[in-house]
Parts: sequence; C-alpha cells; structure tokens
Amino acid sequence: MKTRITELLGCKYPLIQGGMAWVAENTLAAAVSNAGGVGLIAGGSAPIDYLREQIRLCKEKTDKPFGVNIMLMSPNAEDLAQLCIDEKVAVVTTGAGNPGKYIPAWKEAGIKVIPVIPSVALAKRMEKAGADAVVAEGTESGGHIGENTTMCLVPQVVDALEIPVIAAGGIADGRGVAASFMLGAEGVQIGTRFLASEECQIHPTFKELVVKAKDTDNVVTGRYTGHPCRNIKTKFSKMLANGEKDGSLTPEQFEEVTLGSLRKAVQDGNVEEGSFLCGLIAGMVNDVKPCKDIIEEMMSQAEKLLNR
Repeated sequence: MKTRITELLGCKYPLIQGGMAWVAENTLAAAVSNAGGVGLIAGGSAPIDYLREQIRLCKEKTDKPFGVNIMLMSPNAEDLAQLCIDEKVAVVTTGAGNPGKYIPAWKEAGIKVIPVIPSVALAKRMEKAGADAVVAEGTESGGHIGENTTMCLVPQVVDALEIPVIAAGGIADGRGVAASFMLGAEGVQIGTRFLASEECQIHPTFKELVVKAKDTDNVVTGRYTGHPCRNIKTKFSKMLANGEKDGSLTPEQFEEVTLGSLRKAVQDGNVEEGSFLCGLIAGMVNDVKPCKDIIEEMMSQAEKLLNR
C-alpha cells in the first residue's frame, strides 16, 4: 500500500497513530512505528523534561520514524515546538490552533508537518503555510471534535488541496481504511482502536470500557464551553451532559469539575471523576491485541477490499 504518505514519512503502511493526550507515550508510539505505521507521542501540557525523556525512550525502542503531537493551545507549545527541532523528531502533527508561525523552522529542520484540521478553510490555510499533508478529522473521533463527519469532510478536503490527505474519525478496521481511500485519502489516522492494544499503557478499566462499549455508549460534552469532547458514557460523562442540557452546570463550573479528569481516567481508571475520551467506533473494538496484529489485519483487509 504505497502512497504519497508512505513516501513522505518513510513507513511501510500509510497509517499514523492518533496523538491522544495522556495516552500516546513512548511505548505505544514505538510499537506502532515498529509495526510499520508512524507512532506519535502526545505533547499535551506535560513538562518539557518529561517530553524530552519520552522522545529519547522512543528512540531506544525503535529505529523507525515517529512523531510528536502538539496541542497549540497548550501553554508550553512554543517550548515543545523547539524541543522537536532539538531532538530531531521526524514528524509533527498539530491540533487546537494554527501552527503557521512554527512551520518554517520545522521545515528547515527537516521535520514533516501534518496539521489536524476540521474544515476545508483551515486545510487550505495549512497548505499555503507549507504543511506536508493534513489529517482531515471527522466528528466521529474521540476527544476534541469538530462538527463535520469523516465521510463528508475528507472528499471536500481532498478536492481542495494538492498535498496528501490523511483521514481520521471512525476507522477501526480494513473496511474503514478502504473507505477512506475511496474518498480520496492517502493515509489514515487511528486512535481509539489502539486504546485496546497490548502496548497501550492506559488503566485496565479504560481498556475494559472500550472493549465492552456498544454503538450507543458514547456522548459529547462541553459544546457550550466551545471545546466539545467525545467520551464513553459513564456516570460522570452523563452528569456533565445533563448539567449542560438543563443549565445546572455553568461553563465555569463545567471547566472546574473536568480539570484533570482525563488523567484520572487514563492513569487511575476513576469512573466517578474521569473523562474516558473515545471515538464512536468503540462498538467495533472487541479485543485487546498487539499493535502489530491490529495494523497487519487492518491493512490486509483493506488491500483485499481495494483489489476487488
């Protein structure tokens, strides 16, 4: 499955792992890269010393290309942008903002720049700014989301750009990969499926929630704060959704009660106070297996479908 994405990133398969905050660390990233994809370490708001260590640990575990995801609204985004240059990271993906001011320095350092975008307008701006590719992420994704669906967003972005497009949101098997290619994408970004991988370091409770989730076990919270997030349904996420709906939680109270809730989910498995961010595709995830098996099964199935 050679595409412009495999050529650009020097990987076997046109697949990158989602830069999931608190989830995407060196063990998972290295496993995905060793399996032929491109693993990512999530920058989030973590201390720079910690992220430097994560990058160096990943280099010890793989000699394949891997990258870092930078949330541009993070207070340390500027420091992390420089860290990626200092540590000679192969790929940077970005979210929650416009990376335009960092792109020239990254490109000069030989870093491939791939912004995650929710709209055609932003995709065009990223191409003009010098991005090597974009991830067109539909609302089916876990975590922070836009409103356009993958099925509608990807072909419109493909039609608008000359650079390659990576599809994200609602992809869990080879059928999703093949469908993405039919929409014009040249690669896929996978997040939720890797939550149920052996190498993913999240709390066992989180993995269990993903594996047991049905198609309706999903809820979006935080739309009225301007930062909507897709979660697995738990008592906590339903409380947030109800508080937003009936006005019993103000946006300020919402932000206060959710502060640190992702860490509580990922590290502690705390279903009373944790936000278990997860995509709509969780209902298709039924087992925990190594990243290598996940990727090879996915790509083998996609290739068979595309060869029809």
